[in-house]
Amino acid sequence: MSRSMYYYVHKKNDQTVISKLMELAARYPTRGFQTYYGKIRLEGLLWKRKRVLRVYRNINLKLRIKRKRRIPSRTKEKLFVPGSVNETWSIDFMSDSLANGRRFRVLNVIDDCNRESLINEAFYLIPGVRLVQKIKELIMDRSTPRRIRTDNGPEFLSKVFTDFCTENGIELQYIQPGKPAQNAYIERLNRTFREDVTRRIPV
Repeated sequence: MSRSMYYYVHKKNDQTVISKLMELAARYPTRGFQTYYGKIRLEGLLWKRKRVLRVYRNINLKLRIKRKRRIPSRTKEKLFVPGSVNETWSIDFMSDSLANGRRFRVLNVIDDCNRESLINEAFYLIPGVRLVQKIKELIMDRSTPRRIRTDNGPEFLSKVFTDFCTENGIELQYIQPGKPAQNAYIERLNRTFREDVTRRIPV
């Protein structure tokens, strides 16, 4: 064995790969390795997949922090009692746990005019699709409301919910973040429901 071979140390220069991956991560923060590697190949860079994947893992791009969704600024709306039913509905979620520790959620819907409780749906998960389905069932028995007041929860910001309201001509009135008093009617119902109903639910 020659002396040069004995002392040789292989040096990997991955700076160009790192720069390209960081550039793609900045442009497409919600995408993953497959998308990045596909775009690298489309640019004509003939880097081997194993090499790019190794660098991708070494710089911890797979552990990217999820960006917090920005909530648009909301205008404070004066809370008033509507003159007729089905003019304004207030909607909110409340959460609690069973005696065995399992969490569940309750969807509450109230008519602001007469404080009639329209929906009290309890389930372990209530995504936007289920929310829309329950409102559709309610509209079959009642008229479509003119507006709906909600907080800024992910279910109320979901595309399926906002599209449903747009298609049915329902005005969405979001309260300001951290201001539950702006949705006081439904918050009062939540308190009564928690004290008189959910505390008596068995396992």
